Amino acid sequence: MNPTPWHHPSWTERAVIYEVNTRQFTKSGTFAEFKGHLDRLQDLGVDIIWFMPIYPIGQKQRKGSLGSYYSIKDYKDINPEFGTKEDFKQLVNEIHKRGMYVLIDWVANHTAWDNPLTETNPEFYHQNEKGKIVAPFDWEDVAHLNYANRDLWSYMSGAMEYWVKEFDVDGFRCDVADLVTVEFWNFARNQVEKIKPVFMLAEAENADYNNLAFNMSYASSLHRNFTAIAKGDKGAYEIISFLLTSRAITGQTPL
Repeated sequence: MNPTPWHHPSWTERAVIYEVNTRQFTKSGTFAEFKGHLDRLQDLGVDIIWFMPIYPIGQKQRKGSLGSYYSIKDYKDINPEFGTKEDFKQLVNEIHKRGMYVLIDWVANHTAWDNPLTETNPEFYHQNEKGKIVAPFDWEDVAHLNYANRDLWSYMSGAMEYWVKEFDVDGFRCDVADLVTVEFWNFARNQVEKIKPVFMLAEAENADYNNLAFNMSYASSLHRNFTAIAKGDKGAYEIISFLLTSRAITGQTPL
């Protein structure tokens, strides 16, 4: 297996990544109020701020009154609850001024049911034998995108490019990345890298993803091992076993 051809940004080495849930972080749940916490986060040693999805949330088949951040109604817009595009652009600038970096969550596997693509490009979605768009698994609030359609690749990578070009974000944390073909991610990475080098984090535990399209991937099984050890269900040797297996597969030791 070939190692990743992509540059690994030096600013990610031993960096502290801090996940931000914009709605719950401050009383107003806005970018403007969050901006007032940047100095405190910097003092805590945060290097990279990762924003959970910042896009409008779908209304159709919404879960609960607030809906899921991962039900994306528009890949190129801002959730109005959080502020405006200009608010987010100013926030990114303030983060960069402090020598910190910005990742945004990217949800490529599915969209909200009222995402315009369901009407304009139904061919972008998985469909049943009756031609009806379907949900992935039992995630009934979202519609399942189909990456067998190469036009979808161009659309989705173009949306990712938009955030790098227009807002100067520094990379993406990619939701359920291994539910989307790694060939798409490699294609999208190639397009985005034409704008500037980025950092790509995969919610996946698959060697192909870590070695081909991403700089970093999850180590979820290590977390499960920690939990099992704490409960007395497994021995500490499981940690060594995991690290050795990971190094053999990826050539890297998880941090």
